[in-house]
Amino acid sequence: MKISSITDTVTLNNGVTMPRLGFGVFKVQDGQEVINSVKSAIETGYRAIDTAAAYNNEEGVGQAIRESGVPREQLFITTKVWNSRQGYDTTLEAFEESRRKLGLEYLDLYLVHWPVKGKYKETWRALEKLYNDGVVRAIGVSNFQTHHLDDLFTDNTIVPVVNQIEYSPLLTQEKVKAYCDAKNIYITAWSPLMQGHLDLPLLTQLSSKYGKSPAQIVIRWDLQKGVLTIPKSINPGRIRENANVFDFELSTEDVAALDALNQDHRFGSHPDTFTF
Repeated sequence: MKISSITDTVTLNNGVTMPRLGFGVFKVQDGQEVINSVKSAIETGYRAIDTAAAYNNEEGVGQAIRESGVPREQLFITTKVWNSRQGYDTTLEAFEESRRKLGLEYLDLYLVHWPVKGKYKETWRALEKLYNDGVVRAIGVSNFQTHHLDDLFTDNTIVPVVNQIEYSPLLTQEKVKAYCDAKNIYITAWSPLMQGHLDLPLLTQLSSKYGKSPAQIVIRWDLQKGVLTIPKSINPGRIRENANVFDFELSTEDVAALDALNQDHRFGSHPDTFTF
């Protein structure tokens, strides 16, 4: 698998291409903070921006896109429907709100943010309508475990293109990843940098070996695992650093050593115990 540039993309199961490396804006404040961060990311070369209704910063993301000077068709914009808006009609309304806040005619990817019990199948039906109507280029899910996907597959007509899950060296979710790989669903890693908990002896060792930061080691590991990843930062230097991962390659042994760090440790919530 050749991974050599921030412009590298994967082809999703519906034929749409998506950048391997994106920029996340979770917990980035709306207004100047998110505008500056997204503009800095786009200037660095990122072309995928990942937001969500629940982040309350879609308006700032939209403004940054308009001010970036990069043509809309060169960007890949993802947002998500929040749990309180799930259901068929409410999801359609929530999508229109997100589209208005972002100031976009279409979205590249729309996700079900969490598998809200008793609601996510109706939510998915709404996403299928949005996809068939041509206002979103691809649809997917987030935080779905294998049993949620099994349930979704009982009567869906469209296969999700991605499943965005918490994924890091301490939480590899191999069962979910194997399931998604078999269904041609890409995993996107949220919180790939473990919310800054990078002080692991192996990461320190590999950082010294490759002359890269622990964050760069983890991002490169994601990419070599075939996982799409969306690190966040509001620091322009860190934003550039996180993108500077295309001039080295981790050895097979070092990828395996990072895999072996797995402790099923979450920094976020578990989908089965999340309070919706």
